[in-house]
Amino acid sequence: MNLYNHKLEDNSKNINCSKILTVEDLLQQVASLHETVSTAPTPPSLVIVDRLEGYLHGSQSCAAHVSALLCDTAAFLTQILEQRGSSSAPCRVIASYHSELQAGSASGELPAPDPILAVLDRYFQVRCTLDRDRSCKATAAGLQELWHIFLSGTGLTEASPAKGSEVRNVGVAHEWQLVIFPDGLMEFTLV
Repeated sequence: MNLYNHKLEDNSKNINCSKILTVEDLLQQVASLHETVSTAPTPPSLVIVDRLEGYLHGSQSCAAHVSALLCDTAAFLTQILEQRGSSSAPCRVIASYHSELQAGSASGELPAPDPILAVLDRYFQVRCTLDRDRSCKATAAGLQELWHIFLSGTGLTEASPAKGSEVRNVGVAHEWQLVIFPDGLMEFTLV
């Protein structure tokens, strides 16, 4: 499990990776990002937590605690980035979470809702769900992999059609299809 934070300023890139084994270490590492603003020339503009499920161990309380700290840290870092006039603002958070409950069952039954996802949805405004298509259609087409990508949540926005209008929050789902060909070529299509 890893925590990444990314700093981008004046076309120079700085990526810090940390291997974190426990939820206590994760909370400490995220909280320490508040302290880096006094020593770092540029605060992180992207925080990525990979495999969040490995830290939460099915605890809704732990999911809420970690999510709240990640969101608070991103808000704090955004404020600092904006105060410093950084073009990297706002600070974003990406957290990956693999739900065993949402993976479905071999019998084709609908999976039980994952209570951890309900907690994460309260804190994170956009959810990206990846679903691998294992149908005969994908296999017959000779595709290496076919994925459906669903974006949903209250943080989805779209530009209003009127010129000069502000972006509006639509909160509707968007679906994309990712095709990975045998030669490694990838193609995204809006469905």
